[in-house]
Amino acid sequence: MAVMMTMRWVGATPEQYDVVREAVRWEQDVPPGAVLHAASFEGGAMYVTDVWDSQADFERFFADRLAAAIQKAGIEGEPETTFRPLHRRFVAPGVTGAAS
Repeated sequence: MAVMMTMRWVGATPEQYDVVREAVRWEQDVPPGAVLHAASFEGGAMYVTDVWDSQADFERFFADRLAAAIQKAGIEGEPETTFRPLHRRFVAPGVTGAAS
């Protein structure tokens, strides 16, 4: 069952996020089960919303690829992370690919 993952990570910066993104290259080498990723920053925290085919897909990606890059980028602490069953998703016509 598809899930929506939401994450709030206090202290993570845009610069650290970019280090992780460049190291993991998820846009070029899409992890199995990944459907959608969006990230934002406000009030000293990073906010991420992902859609995955399953929670297990995200957990495998985290363990196999993401955790080491997070450590390398110097992101400290632990994020607040929740998973919820995805009820519906909508992608506007013409929206494709990565955008900053």
